Amino acid sequence: MEFRIDRRGGVPAYQQIVLQTKQALRLGVLVPGDRLPTAKEVAASCAVNPNTTLKAYRELEREGLVEPRPGQGTFVRRSLASPQAGADSPLRGALEEWMDQAREAGLEREDVAALVASVLEDRYPPSAVTGGNPEVSRSGEHR
Repeated sequence: MEFRIDRRGGVPAYQQIVLQTKQALRLGVLVPGDRLPTAKEVAASCAVNPNTTLKAYRELEREGLVEPRPGQGTFVRRSLASPQAGADSPLRGALEEWMDQAREAGLEREDVAALVASVLEDRYPPSAVTGGNPEVSRSGEHR
């Protein structure tokens, strides 16, 4: 797992680490038992303070997704993967085809992101249960 920190986006680095870890858990890139990079490794590769990574890992631990093992590192406890979102799923294939069409039509990355965000908002509106927080599912479970 390698993190990419966008310093222009306005999202704090620790939150980017949390979100990227959750995305990897959803896509099956990370599975239970996998070891996350150490705070020192993330600091070296992303030029962030080790405490930034530790803060992100503590948040993931509070959500029950990872567990620290003293002297060994931080390990994935549970997955967020859905078989329908796997690398070999028909839905991913259809999305890849759509992305190819968008690129061929001349859409830039930002155009695609805006279009996807708009449709996502239409199809998955924030519910009263989540208080509009997209990181919480309708069942009240953190995503």
